[in-house]
Amino acid sequence: MRSVPFTYGRVTASDDFTNRIEEIALLKRNFLAGVNTILISPRRWGKTSLLRRVTDELSRTEKNIRICHIDIFDLRNEHQFYVALANGVLQAASSRWEEFVKDAKQFLAALVPTITFSPDMQTGLSFGVGWEEIERNPEEILDLAERVAERKKIRLIVCIDEFQSLASFADPLAFQKKLRSRWQNHQHVTYCLYGSKRHMLLEVFTNSSMPFYKFGELIYLKKIETEEWIPFIRRRFNDTGKEISAEDARLIAQLADNHSYYVQQLAQQSWFRTGRKCNREIILSAREDIVGQLGLLFANITERFSASQMGLLRAILAGEKQLSAQQTLQQYRLGTSANVVRVKRGLIESEVLDDSSGELTFLDPMFRYWLESIFFQKNANNDFKTDKAEN
Repeated sequence: MRSVPFTYGRVTASDDFTNRIEEIALLKRNFLAGVNTILISPRRWGKTSLLRRVTDELSRTEKNIRICHIDIFDLRNEHQFYVALANGVLQAASSRWEEFVKDAKQFLAALVPTITFSPDMQTGLSFGVGWEEIERNPEEILDLAERVAERKKIRLIVCIDEFQSLASFADPLAFQKKLRSRWQNHQHVTYCLYGSKRHMLLEVFTNSSMPFYKFGELIYLKKIETEEWIPFIRRRFNDTGKEISAEDARLIAQLADNHSYYVQQLAQQSWFRTGRKCNREIILSAREDIVGQLGLLFANITERFSASQMGLLRAILAGEKQLSAQQTLQQYRLGTSANVVRVKRGLIESEVLDDSSGELTFLDPMFRYWLESIFFQKNANNDFKTDKAEN
């Protein structure tokens, strides 16, 4: 059975991992030097795959390093966080379930740990004491990684995904203070905190009044450049006995606006439709199918928008630069210039728009295309010169 190239929607395997040479080197350097790191990028730009690539390589080459991966997206309170952190640290530091049990009893004895096993022998951890006891002694868990690493003479790298989810806890500011007060003293543990809510994470890590201000090096993950996508796309086609020209590989990257998820998806859908040699018509057809599949989702998204928000999106698609100019306000029914500021902020916070490049851009290139060619009932221009200019 022929393997299908290109990966999206899950962590990317080595063959489908693209470039990121500079980012890999930077993260490795930080982790080896014990520099805490904050990694920020919009959803589906490949930060999780990047971190997995880096930590997998370190695990192979550095025998005294252990990696702990924790995703806190679904956690809703401090208790769940403590359990997830303890589980992650103990699993990372132990190679066998017997060692996990021994470590839990040794390092968390005061919390009366209870260990359970699933049918696939995955360990689970809970505590025999009540939440009040854990709340009185949070350092038992917050210092767990440091105590384990020091005792076992290893270095732990703790990677926490969707760190902005702490904002949903009952008292997020007080909880952040607890974390920072303990973690800043750790000498054998390096923390990598990452997530996709840029505005929320920047508030946490760059606001001088916040507990995690200057906790580590802040890295904003950029898109992979078109020129780096071209050889990757061509190689993956060639690896499976198919062909694609540099021009058409460029078209895939540009139609997807170099968005990692969509480049991989559009490349895969184009590959599926290709017999021997891919061409422009195949790629454009693949894009239409992708947008068609997403149409209902996009329609549901627009139902939540106000008239002013839709007006602002139309203005941006039309290339308007002076969004607060009187003519623009009237033409797109945006109200006042103060309303434009509020509307823009709302669309940025809801991850529809991004302003990190100094201008407003759509985070989802397929959503932009759907708005332009379907929702606003414009004629889609298949001449890619137009697409390129708009990106």
